[in-house]
Amino acid sequence: MAESRRDTPLYTIGFAALVCIVCALPIAWAAVSLRPRQELNARIDRLEKVLGVAGFMEPGESLTAEQVEARFAEAIVPRAIDLSTGAAVDTIDVATYDQRKAMKDPALSVPAPENAARVVSLPRVAVVYEVRRGDSLQAIVLPIQGYGLWSTMYGYIALAGDARTVNGITFYEHGETAGLGGEIENPRWQAKWVGRRALDDTGAVQLQVIKGAAGPPADDPYRVDGLSGATITGRGVTSTLDFWLGANAFGPYLARVRAGGN
Repeated sequence: MAESRRDTPLYTIGFAALVCIVCALPIAWAAVSLRPRQELNARIDRLEKVLGVAGFMEPGESLTAEQVEARFAEAIVPRAIDLSTGAAVDTIDVATYDQRKAMKDPALSVPAPENAARVVSLPRVAVVYEVRRGDSLQAIVLPIQGYGLWSTMYGYIALAGDARTVNGITFYEHGETAGLGGEIENPRWQAKWVGRRALDDTGAVQLQVIKGAAGPPADDPYRVDGLSGATITGRGVTSTLDFWLGANAFGPYLARVRAGGN
């Protein structure tokens, strides 16, 4: 009699539901309890990327979370910037502000004009990272993102205090093909950017990834070596820089920096 009850649809559904609940409870508990650590790890990873592209952390260097926080506080000053004007915004907590989430929030973003980087929306406020020595601006780190061949590529570009010369570039999240477009993560390729000029003397974006090899920065300041077999990814990098360093994004802020206004 008991066995016959086990053969009923009601018993099967109830048993399956019980198994789901038993399995889901520890998973839900783990997700909730680990969320603060996951958020901390994400924050530390972001700080490490900024420190690295700004030249304050060596590739492969291992630091504790506390050491990363301390080094960042010593070297970097994060600032919230109104993208439409380039002016500083004092009402944003830069420690908790999530720019990527803001880009998806209609209240915190605006539609982006049509662009080759395929950026859909712009945050009203963006966070930049400034390296200062007293009142002197030594360098700027800007968050960038744009579409390559398969994915949105997320990274940072560091400019010198003249707001034109490249100090470094890094991409930390993407879905490009390993060994081809994925070489945007290669430190050897990233090193080729140092000393290049992102903007000309008028403030126009000129830097581009070319097909083939570029000359040294002193002779060929606006071009960077292409990635073999990854022409579309290279174009995506060029489009990303053209958009984020241009008039629709960080252009007004960079103009203020060059004029000594920030």
